[in-house]
Amino acid sequence: MKRITATLAAALVASTAAVAQSNAAPAQAVPPGGAQTQASAPAPAAGSQAPSTGNHKVLQAKSQEEMTAYQAAFAITDPALAQTAADDFSAKYPSSELRASLYMRVMNLFAQTNNTEKVIATGRQAIAADPTNPVPLVQVASALAESTHDNDLDREQRLSEAAKDAQAAIDNIDTGLLVPPTADPARVEAAKHSILTMAYDTLGMVDMNRNDYAAAVTSLQKALDESKANPEGVLYLRLSVAQDKLQQYSQALDSANKAVQYSQEGSAAQSLAKQQQARLQKLAGAGSSPSTSTPPPAAGSPTAPAPTPPSAPH
Repeated sequence: MKRITATLAAALVASTAAVAQSNAAPAQAVPPGGAQTQASAPAPAAGSQAPSTGNHKVLQAKSQEEMTAYQAAFAITDPALAQTAADDFSAKYPSSELRASLYMRVMNLFAQTNNTEKVIATGRQAIAADPTNPVPLVQVASALAESTHDNDLDREQRLSEAAKDAQAAIDNIDTGLLVPPTADPARVEAAKHSILTMAYDTLGMVDMNRNDYAAAVTSLQKALDESKANPEGVLYLRLSVAQDKLQQYSQALDSANKAVQYSQEGSAAQSLAKQQQARLQKLAGAGSSPSTSTPPPAAGSPTAPAPTPPSAPH
């Protein structure tokens, strides 16, 4: 969850700040407290003409009163209070385009406190307000996939929701983002790659939870293709375990080697990657079949500690 928040902040907050500082957008378009991340992009001033951002959406308040209420709610930094403010704003302005922005703000505040269930709950509210924005879609999808356990009574429902949201994030990547009008295209593109990486990773986790390892390999390889600029060890570890389950042992060892190489030194992901690497190396050296040995669970699976993916990675 943290990966997407950190990446989007790095990719887009600078361009959002530049908009405010250059007066390319009215001053009241930026809530008190500074510039925002893409996940809660500033709205144009009430009644102003929304600037063009290509295929991307922009937000617009219908009145100055609505804008003022939005600014006040956005300025709150306590997650619980911010959620109450977003609920109050949504009740008062049920048709406002800005509701999704506020709930994404709250979602990110809860993500900073590692409150997964609140991330899911407020992310769902953001999705209800704006069903095509990839940011809450991928945040909720990832949180669901990483927090679902084998003994959960609603296990399949949560996995289905995760897969649906992850696919929706992929499908809407080119049209659903809220992008500042003067955002650097390269930074926007980097943010898109981060979202797609997280979405395909989530689909891979769902596939592995369902023991569909062939589908998991396909999804995880797509995640790795999207993250070429910032390789993530945890993705290679999951891929290695999926390949191992399919008895693709040479490929699994290659993926395990890369998992060790790209994992953060001393992290839980690296420890699991080294276990997987050593196991496959030993079996290859002995010329025996790995069928009698069990690979370590993939990082992020319900039966393993879920190491947080390396920053932005993380």
